[in-house]
Amino acid sequence: MVTPSPSSIPESSTSPGERRSTTTAARSQPSAVQRLAASLERSWRPIALLVALFVAWWGVTAAELVEPYLVPAPADVFAAITESPDYFWQHTWTTTYETVLGFVIATAVGVAAALVMVQSPTVEKTLYPLLLFAQVIPKIAIAPLFVVWLGFGLGPKIVVAVLMAFFPVVISMVTGLKSVDPEMLELSATMGAKPAQTFWKIRFPASLPHLFSGLKVAATMAVTGAVVGEFVGADAGLGYVILQANGNLDTPVLFAGLVIMSVLGVLLFVLVEWLERLVLPWHASRRADAVTTTL
Repeated sequence: MVTPSPSSIPESSTSPGERRSTTTAARSQPSAVQRLAASLERSWRPIALLVALFVAWWGVTAAELVEPYLVPAPADVFAAITESPDYFWQHTWTTTYETVLGFVIATAVGVAAALVMVQSPTVEKTLYPLLLFAQVIPKIAIAPLFVVWLGFGLGPKIVVAVLMAFFPVVISMVTGLKSVDPEMLELSATMGAKPAQTFWKIRFPASLPHLFSGLKVAATMAVTGAVVGEFVGADAGLGYVILQANGNLDTPVLFAGLVIMSVLGVLLFVLVEWLERLVLPWHASRRADAVTTTL
C-alpha cells in the first residue's frame, strides 16, 4: 500500500473554522419554503378575521336581519362594481392620483422639516407646537377654506392629503434622528468623521426604521385626506362617489366606494412595507422574518 505524502494531498483554500462558519451561515439562511411558511404564519390570522367578517356580513343580509337599503348584501356590492367598472375605475384613479401626490409631497416636506428641527433646537421649539396645533384641528373643518382659496380642482384635495400625512412623517423622522446611540456619535467624532459623513453613515440609516413606520401610517392617512377633500367639493373621486350614493340612498354603490377606498389604503401600505424590505434588509425587524416561534 502506498501512503500518499503530505505534499500530494491538496490543501483546501479555506481553513476548517472558515468552512464551519460558512456552513453555519448557509444553514441560517431561510429557504423559499421556510419564508413562505413564515409569511403564511403571519398572515393567516388577519385573513381568517376578514373571512369571518365577510361571512357575518353575508349571514346578516341573507337572514334579512336588516333592511337591504341599510346594509346591502355582498353580492349586490360586487354587482354594483362589475356593472359599472369604468365608472369606478375613473373615480378610483382620481383619488389614487391625489393620494400619491399628497403622500410624496408630505414625505419630502416632512423629512426636510425634521432635518431642520433636529439641527436647530430653536426651530424645533418654534415649529413643534404649531405642528401639534395643526394636527389637532379636524381636517374636515378646514377643508372648505382650501376650496375657497384654491377652487374646486385638485389643489384642495392634495393639500388636505398633505396635511393628513405630514405629521406622522415629521414626527417619526425626528424620533429616528434623535434615537442614534450617543456613543456612536462620539466614536465617529473621535475618528475624525465630518458632520456630513456622520449624518449619511450613522444618523440617516438609524432613522430609516422610524421613518418607514411613519410612512406606513402616512400612506393610509393620505387616502383619508384625499377623500375628505372630495367630500367638501369635487366632481370626481371616491369621495364624490360616496356622497352621490348617499344622496340617492344607493347603499350598494356606497359600500362599493368604501371597499375600494379601503383596498387602496391597504395597497399603499403594502407598497411602503415592500420598499422597507427592499431598503432595510439589515434591520432586526426584517431578520426576524426568518425566525418562526410557537406560542
